[in-house]
Amino acid sequence: MSLCTSLRIASLVPSLTELLVALGLREHIVARTGFCIHPDAAVKDIPKVGGTKDVNLAKLRKLAPTHVLVNVDETRLDVAQALREFTPNVLLTHPRTPQDNLALIDQMVAAFGDVAGVRDRARLLRQDFLQAWDTTTSPAWFEQRVLYLIWREPWMTVARDTYIANMLARVNWKTLPDVTGGEHGAARYPTLSGVEPWLRNIDRVLLSSEPYRFNTQHIAEAQRLCPQAVVQLIDGELLSWYGPRAAAGLRYLGELRRQAHV
Repeated sequence: MSLCTSLRIASLVPSLTELLVALGLREHIVARTGFCIHPDAAVKDIPKVGGTKDVNLAKLRKLAPTHVLVNVDETRLDVAQALREFTPNVLLTHPRTPQDNLALIDQMVAAFGDVAGVRDRARLLRQDFLQAWDTTTSPAWFEQRVLYLIWREPWMTVARDTYIANMLARVNWKTLPDVTGGEHGAARYPTLSGVEPWLRNIDRVLLSSEPYRFNTQHIAEAQRLCPQAVVQLIDGELLSWYGPRAAAGLRYLGELRRQAHV
């Protein structure tokens, strides 16, 4: 039996689901999480198997995937271990920098490149990413200290070695606190008390649209947290999703930075 006729893919990561569709693999996707919402028209009929953290393993087992896509940050270790009991191929991903998108595309080609059209689509995705990368190249961007908030009650932000922080660093936005979180775990997304002295030195607060959906009513609250900072709402999907959204994210980030530079 050929790979194309036997291939059954489950994606437990929203960014990877979108990437599979972009590579032309929609017909082979048999499962997704409830957070895998893009592209809507393509994924709406794919069976859901819970969330990224609470996967319904019994339901997933019945769907008999040949490949399951997981991520170090988003998939619990016990879930990844359980998947190996009934899935021939568990593909572990862990993009931590924008440049890792190129390796991610190569990883998908290594797994699914025998499917017609995948290699050509992968080549176009690489080209789009590299073109977007060039749009964020500017020696004129001075450094700004940035607080990127992903949650409130308690406030939560990102460590320096996360994908988000490395995206922001591309345009010389340096995230605080100046800590690294390691390969995995809660330390990658530090919790703030709100009284840290360095908050007074923040130049810009970015309120993400996900996982917490910040909106205009939270701007004043964030302003009190960092009185000297510019506070703005941003599209968290564009700055945190890898895969095909990475190129759009780089272009979006470049435009944000150009607006801030004026």
